[in-house]
Amino acid sequence: MATPYIIATHSYRGGTGKSNVTANIAAELALSGLRVGVVDTDLPSPGIHILFGQDEPAVTINGVIDQEYGIAKAFIDVTPAGPSFLGKIFLLAGSPKPSDIAKIVKEGYTMDQMIDIYRGFMKAAALDVLLLDTHPGINETTLFSITVCDLLLMILRPDRQDYQGTAVTVDVARKLGVPDLRLLMNKALTSLDWQTIKSTIEATYQAPCLGILAQNDDIMRYGGSGLFSQQEPTHPFTVQLKAVVSQLLPLISA
Repeated sequence: MATPYIIATHSYRGGTGKSNVTANIAAELALSGLRVGVVDTDLPSPGIHILFGQDEPAVTINGVIDQEYGIAKAFIDVTPAGPSFLGKIFLLAGSPKPSDIAKIVKEGYTMDQMIDIYRGFMKAAALDVLLLDTHPGINETTLFSITVCDLLLMILRPDRQDYQGTAVTVDVARKLGVPDLRLLMNKALTSLDWQTIKSTIEATYQAPCLGILAQNDDIMRYGGSGLFSQQEPTHPFTVQLKAVVSQLLPLISA
């Protein structure tokens, strides 16, 4: 098996829609035939499991950290039903239990632990690509993810605070030697000049922008209940997301 490609999805602030974008990218990658792993590394405030229909996951990354069970028993097959999925999606969820969150906040974990978990997950699930959904901001989790990823995908909104925070993160990532960096704008108003925005952020951060996703009331109405791209396959958001994934696929297969 070729070495799995690791993508860390990150945003400087919360509220960018990072987890929603990450989950839907995972679904589109699996549709193309890839075996995709998703890790919720935002253990103080886990949430991506809900998008995969796992409101109370029976097994979590916390159980591995606490040595309650091994990595082979810790991930969940969350591939949507239907013949169109040629690949698979496996989720390594964070525990939403208050006691587990309090413990991880108090005791933490080591970089070596997380790297061992990533490696074990990739091997046990025979992954082609691993998506790391990170905790917003600059913190240990972010540094872990940047250290091991092949691509850092920065998700930001057309917001001055996001612009400034993204600049800080991009600078840190480059100092840490991240192999590749791409940007993705989310929650942009359709009334804005998207081409100008794209050109501006590419010039500002000296990195390609994979696309711009519109602010969408339809996504809000779903309230995080499932994978929007699969529920609404012809929606403009889904079309835009597919265009983003089409740019990721050559990187993954290179």
